[in-house]
Amino acid sequence: MSDVVMVIAAHPDDEVLGCGGAIAKHVARGDDVHVVILAEGITSREKCRNRSAHEDELSELAKSARQAHDVLGVKHLTLHDLPDNRMDGMELLDVVKIVEGYVSGLRPRIVYTHWIGDVNVDHGVIHRAVVTACRSMPGSTVERILYFEVVSSTEWQTPGSAPAFVPQWYIDITNELALKLKALGAYASEMRDWPHSRSLKAIEHLAHLRGANIGCDAAEAFVLGRNIER
Repeated sequence: MSDVVMVIAAHPDDEVLGCGGAIAKHVARGDDVHVVILAEGITSREKCRNRSAHEDELSELAKSARQAHDVLGVKHLTLHDLPDNRMDGMELLDVVKIVEGYVSGLRPRIVYTHWIGDVNVDHGVIHRAVVTACRSMPGSTVERILYFEVVSSTEWQTPGSAPAFVPQWYIDITNELALKLKALGAYASEMRDWPHSRSLKAIEHLAHLRGANIGCDAAEAFVLGRNIER
């Protein structure tokens, strides 16, 4: 029996960095995977924050996202345009309502999203919104919530500034690592050169390290938010 799986991420590439291997594994199993990306991912980098001045870049990033998900086999990708790296200026309830719409409409069993302690402010906002939208009310379908790490954000948070990412849930992606790296290749504009942690080399190293943590070749690591056994 297939599962409905929902991935809620802040910016295009976060979803592949955090759980691209898991996404590919769910697709291969026949699960119904829906990826929702809430922020546009461009305008915070430039002095001009006017969206109209960056339409070409935003269009290219959206194209990259679609290409990455074609590699992973994802059929359902939704891109929103919330303000990049400025979601802390929004009312949290507004973000919650967006996520609630997907939770009630898709009725997922498994949800993947950001860890609360990341240095990127948007990641923290989305974490809180997902926790609220997926609260265990009667009739809720959400049985498992997993929080992923995003290189160049999770590990950049300093000790004591926020909860540390201490994973206790791992997914073996030995057979999916090549697909994850190929999908990230579609996000060429978002990748960096080694030894930056958001380089393909660093991401591959992390996958092998997480694999070594559990005795396999490659893995992704998560913090378990909730797991309900029916």
